[in-house]
Amino acid sequence: MSHSVPNAVVVRVPGKVNLQLSVGPKESDGFHGVVTVFQAISLFDDVTISRTEIGSGISVKISGDQSHGVPADETNLAVKAALIMCDTYDLPADLLIDIKKTIPVAGGMAGGSADAAATILALDHLYTLGLSRDEMHAVASKIGSDVPFLLGGGTAVGRGRGDEVTSALSRGTYHWVLALSSVGLSTPAVYNEIDRLREGLVVAPPHANEYLLQALLSSDSVAVGRALSNDLQAAACSLRPALRLILDVGEEYGALGSIISGSGPTVAFLVSDEEHALDLAVALTSSGVIGTVTRASGPVPGARVVEVR
Repeated sequence: MSHSVPNAVVVRVPGKVNLQLSVGPKESDGFHGVVTVFQAISLFDDVTISRTEIGSGISVKISGDQSHGVPADETNLAVKAALIMCDTYDLPADLLIDIKKTIPVAGGMAGGSADAAATILALDHLYTLGLSRDEMHAVASKIGSDVPFLLGGGTAVGRGRGDEVTSALSRGTYHWVLALSSVGLSTPAVYNEIDRLREGLVVAPPHANEYLLQALLSSDSVAVGRALSNDLQAAACSLRPALRLILDVGEEYGALGSIISGSGPTVAFLVSDEEHALDLAVALTSSGVIGTVTRASGPVPGARVVEVR
């Protein structure tokens, strides 16, 4: 192969936490309008896409400490992304998608969406399509609401289904301690539960929290911690009551703020610095209420090519 036509492309892509997730009323199509503030954080998946021989189709290989329960068929969002890309840009659908996972699965951190974003970028490079940001976003929003955000990363506001993404100005670095559950939570189940909890209530349309956006702009992590909010948190705790115990431990050890990320069950604690992160991680581990604890910081850039071969 000549250098101009790569045989494989490796893309590194981050997971996310939601600093705000406001969920509007259920609409006639069964979906909910949301307003969310995303932050991409330093937990990454590496997705390698290689050309394979003509007629071999798309195959998926999954490895890493967070690979348990990840589908290796067309329900995998990376495969969905590859099929849409191949269809839209008339590419040969003969590929090996190799995913090394460290983003938790079904944890509310958009691991599947991250892999889809990585696949879009990798195929753009593999076939030198030269797609614009808007063209990539158009493919991304067909796959899932978090996919467009993870192409760009950083800090952003998502509206609509979460897929209408605008960058938010954010200064400074934020330190996170993440309590990971060994069993995921299904997003549809959490949304069904929020509908059940809200039955008979008037639900206001969601809007971005100006106080939170201001705090991010002025790099005020204490104010950011106070402003963290997730409308799905009560529903996630209702389905998984043990989450409340985890939230309590964080509070006890002086976290600046705590939030269930997305539809859960990952609990994210904002802390003041590396040292505080270490202290809280130790406290959570010894509390016995949580399986795995990891640390991360944000914001970080979205999907990026790290190797071409």
